Amino acid sequence: MSDYIVRATAANGSIRAFCATTRELTEYARACHETSPVVTAALGRLLTAGAIMGSMQKGEDDILTLQLRGSGPMKGITVTADSKARVKGYPIVNDVILPANSKGKLDVSGAIGQGYLSVIKDMGLKDPYVGQVELISGEIAEDLAYYFTSSEQVPSAVSLGVLMEKNNTVKQAGGLIIQALPGASDEELTMLEERLTQLPSMTQMLEDEQTPEEILEKILGDMELQILDRIDTAFYCNCDRQRVEKVVISLGRDELGKIIAEGEPLQLKCHFCNKAYDFSAEELRALGRKLGSYRKRNK
Repeated sequence: MSDYIVRATAANGSIRAFCATTRELTEYARACHETSPVVTAALGRLLTAGAIMGSMQKGEDDILTLQLRGSGPMKGITVTADSKARVKGYPIVNDVILPANSKGKLDVSGAIGQGYLSVIKDMGLKDPYVGQVELISGEIAEDLAYYFTSSEQVPSAVSLGVLMEKNNTVKQAGGLIIQALPGASDEELTMLEERLTQLPSMTQMLEDEQTPEEILEKILGDMELQILDRIDTAFYCNCDRQRVEKVVISLGRDELGKIIAEGEPLQLKCHFCNKAYDFSAEELRALGRKLGSYRKRNK
């Protein structure tokens, strides 16, 4: 099953819902960053949330960034998504080994620790919107639900999950975000809350071969569910050699000069996808000349 997000409404438009299956993009991220299972689980959860929240954006060029920073051994994760649900992300520390938690599951909370979640929305205005909340659990889904409720004043239920194979590849991954909008009645909210409490885990439903559409039908089927859209989602990094050359030039005359003087090649890797870009000594000298030419033009 290819990765995609289903967008829907219910209760005459007073509830909106998003459900995604994201196994392929999570496995791609795992392979890129060579992550250990607990890091894969954390990264996959945040990538899934990023893809869904990216698809919520209205402007075609809007960019969403989610940043987790914590006191745990993983230290943090950064995820960026666009309005087409193309997402990329990386952990600060890719290889963390921890015992299972009290439920026998991967200890994502222990890997992240105490810290904060930042949500940055760049909508092309002078300054981006920045919302930040303290982590209440470090399990990511609960932290995002807390963010929506406290920072955006939108009561939300969030479920995110990643299930690993015995060989440490990704078996299932996906997520669900359901939000109560103005107009939702207390009766509808109570009914929804009861159903969500009884709902199996996200990965269990995917493992049972339920599609995002079927999962939403199970939760909202008798509440005037309307499937609005199906949006493809994927891990996508827009890095290229030209962008990396600009990074090299941005080192400045002194720093780049030191690298050139050593006469050694340079390798830079993209944080988001881990792709390596190699520069020979001659290519570095050419970039040094380009920097000198730029400085002369701008004096």
